[in-house]
Amino acid sequence: MRCPTVNSDHASYQSLLAYPAEDLCVEYGANMGEGLGILDDLVLDDAYVLRDTASPKRLSLQVHPNGCFHVHQDSELGTPGSAIHLDCTLTLQADTSAEIDGFVMVQVSPQGLISGLFFLPQAPLRADTTYSLIRANRSQARQQLAQMASVSFTRDTHITRATGAQVKIQDLKVGDRVLTRDDGAQEIRWIGHTTARATGTMAPILIRAGALNNFNDLIVSPDHRLMVYQRNDALGTGCSELLIRAKDLVNGDSVVVQQGGFVDYFQILFDRHHIIYAEGIAAESLLIDASTQAVLPQNIAPHLSSSLKHTHREEHGLDVARSLLERPNAVDMLRRASIG
Repeated sequence: MRCPTVNSDHASYQSLLAYPAEDLCVEYGANMGEGLGILDDLVLDDAYVLRDTASPKRLSLQVHPNGCFHVHQDSELGTPGSAIHLDCTLTLQADTSAEIDGFVMVQVSPQGLISGLFFLPQAPLRADTTYSLIRANRSQARQQLAQMASVSFTRDTHITRATGAQVKIQDLKVGDRVLTRDDGAQEIRWIGHTTARATGTMAPILIRAGALNNFNDLIVSPDHRLMVYQRNDALGTGCSELLIRAKDLVNGDSVVVQQGGFVDYFQILFDRHHIIYAEGIAAESLLIDASTQAVLPQNIAPHLSSSLKHTHREEHGLDVARSLLERPNAVDMLRRASIG
């Protein structure tokens, strides 16, 4: 069973929680009384507060191969079909000393005028907290947004090589051959590495040893999809091969969010999107599409992109809706279903 195909222009989709920019106002500073603005209007050390009535809503983006964004039709914020641009990244420091990164996005009317401004924080904001603007730039904005959509393993994750050897991900090299579920031994084309603040949308997910028949603890990025082969249809999907996002498995027990500090994320890229083995269970490799292509370094992106033949995740199984996993024993059901 396969998922529906995406639009003919091969756009991909990214959905993040966001606030209208006017919900974050300067309490004191150069722009006192004004809402969050674009990079050219921001002033460092301005102190922002969130409106008491503000609540985040989903901003869904349609991302095209040429790098353009549009507001997707199912978005809770913005005007569907409108062009929207990534203006900058910024860092806010709370009065509790915690730092929160985020993105400013600008919706543009057909006449080229600003028709909406949104802030996409990477961690929850609180109405009873003051946030000082300590950094703002646009040089790495696209790469950081792509990083959020890129599936990643964490340092010390054991990957199965073609020989069956278990190798820590940081010890792998370009050219090493890794065992894939769908196409045997395949050479690594690129390995990405970044260090991120382990909070909010970037906090990794810990799948404890044995939860899904994994040998050891497995820690991955929130949107990383694991492949589960059901020997019996435990979830009633009508499909034996399932792709399940790690964050949709969180149950507070065998699968938990690891908040706090920093996390080292690694991405493994092949010529195609593959299912590989991490700590003994099937998990996806990096998929390069419109949302993630900016994660590739600029000096190698043209060379790699010309030879990549990446398709969509649907080729590896059914992408399971979160609603099917909203039951306390979902993880255990999947574990038992995978062993019959």
